[in-house]
Amino acid sequence: MAELAKSEIRISTKQTDGNPRNVTQLITTVALAVLMGGTLFLYVQVSLQQALLYILGGIGGFVLYQARFGFTSAWRKFILYRQGEGIRAQMIMMLAANLLFLPLILKGSVFGHPISGYVFPVGMSVLIGAFIFGIGMQLGDGCASGTLYHIGGGDMNGLVTLIGFIAGSVIATTHFDFWLNAPHFAPISLIQSFGVGFGFLIQFVMLALVYYVTIIIEKRYHGKLVSTSTVNHHGWKAIYKGPWSLVWGGIILAVVNALILMIQGKPWGITSAFALWGAKFLQLIGTEPEQWEYWQDPTRAASLKNPLYEDVTTVMDISLMFGALLAAAFAGRYAKPIQWKRPTRMTVGALIGGVLMGYGARLSFGCNIGAYFDGIASFSLHGWLWFVAAFAGSIIGVKLRPYCAYKN
Repeated sequence: MAELAKSEIRISTKQTDGNPRNVTQLITTVALAVLMGGTLFLYVQVSLQQALLYILGGIGGFVLYQARFGFTSAWRKFILYRQGEGIRAQMIMMLAANLLFLPLILKGSVFGHPISGYVFPVGMSVLIGAFIFGIGMQLGDGCASGTLYHIGGGDMNGLVTLIGFIAGSVIATTHFDFWLNAPHFAPISLIQSFGVGFGFLIQFVMLALVYYVTIIIEKRYHGKLVSTSTVNHHGWKAIYKGPWSLVWGGIILAVVNALILMIQGKPWGITSAFALWGAKFLQLIGTEPEQWEYWQDPTRAASLKNPLYEDVTTVMDISLMFGALLAAAFAGRYAKPIQWKRPTRMTVGALIGGVLMGYGARLSFGCNIGAYFDGIASFSLHGWLWFVAAFAGSIIGVKLRPYCAYKN
């Protein structure tokens, strides 16, 4: 009887272990099918360029998940615990992007099409929009790219944040012209205003200053630098199973962004698609967003008229989620059940956070990727203003998180 009982236990354990494995295999298959099928579809229906950008979006999502490269969590750790490892990784990523962007921007064209970074006006819209975004990213528990890769990683709270993000983006487009006319200075490019050599030096000094300040503050608070240990249990398989270091994750993201710049002529974008999705939905229910000032721009008007698969940002956002889904499956995330139930306060907080981010991103020309990463990578002063204002907003957002049932 004892042997029979042991046999039953072994069989039961084997069956239990098999279920998560089957789920992981299914999710891996689905993610690969969507990524490969989407690439082929876009190549046939749109262009090789669209297919390549779809692939790069998937790579971006894969990297974000495996490196757990979070802008939101990195800032929160520094605000609460004076741990600056994540911010330092961001500064290294920015420097790598500067080195890759600079020759492309100076050349002015690649593959027969013009190349330009994101250099936008410096003014009230960036200041206020980024500040609002900073509050929202802490309440939504992730920025724009973070929300998308969290969804791919099985965080259902990200779906709520995304819904709010879309709503906030649409709201902002209803009076976008008001913010465009708010007080502002003309776009300021460091390399155009101060020359290539001196402009790059100014940029390097600012990156180094942020890097150094985080070290000083962290050492004063802890007596030493506190590093998050990345334990590799997979040997060489860590290449696809993870986890990756923050620094290597940031460097690879800089390479991905530079490739995006080469292929489409402008850097990586995330949030413009959310306004488009919301406008498309409003058209389905009989509203006419195409009459709004925001959609009078020829490029935006064309994107609203054309199928979604022709919109670059849309296809890259979708592949980002499935790239993260694939990374999560490889990492064994789906061996554990997804937590569908969330405290009501967390759901409300995520929704409000999403609305704030959607609204703030339209005002400030983007999110952590489109404004912060791309702006600084393009040597634009507005990227630095965005960083300062969004970080200030994050300080408030962190203080509000406990009211939304988040544990800091």
